[in-house]
Amino acid sequence: MRTPALRQLHAPVGELQRSPRGSGWNMALSATSFLMFQGKAAEALRLYTETFTNASVERLELRGEGDGGAPGTVQQAWLRIADQKFRVFDSPTPHAFAFTPSFSIFVECEDEAELERVTAQLSDGGGVLMPLDDYGFSRRFAWINDRYGVSWQLNLT
Repeated sequence: MRTPALRQLHAPVGELQRSPRGSGWNMALSATSFLMFQGKAAEALRLYTETFTNASVERLELRGEGDGGAPGTVQQAWLRIADQKFRVFDSPTPHAFAFTPSFSIFVECEDEAELERVTAQLSDGGGVLMPLDDYGFSRRFAWINDRYGVSWQLNLT
């Protein structure tokens, strides 16, 4: 027997509905992208707020002595770019994984000059997966990894 959640997954797309409150299987209160760095979160926040004119750090807490992790690293931050909010922090524990292009931040730019500026700033010190070009699905598009490994798809609206 399928649970209500599994029935939703196997339903035709046109029949998908928001789960009713109180059904016992709708538990998420919110969903937010979480960017985990290894000692470079403050630098990344600076790059993003300098690159995007509509970006801001809404909350920033740095670790102190005895907080579990290097003092001065980001314990918790909230970054807003346009209408999207991200949680950001520096991992206090070293790990063998980093960001991957299989998860990227898709940004719509309003004009070509803005798209070129954002692409140049974010790709500086990073890598270009798809250079700024006309790919048929978009007249101007680039896919890059910034110097911290975060993947960005940049598109001209």
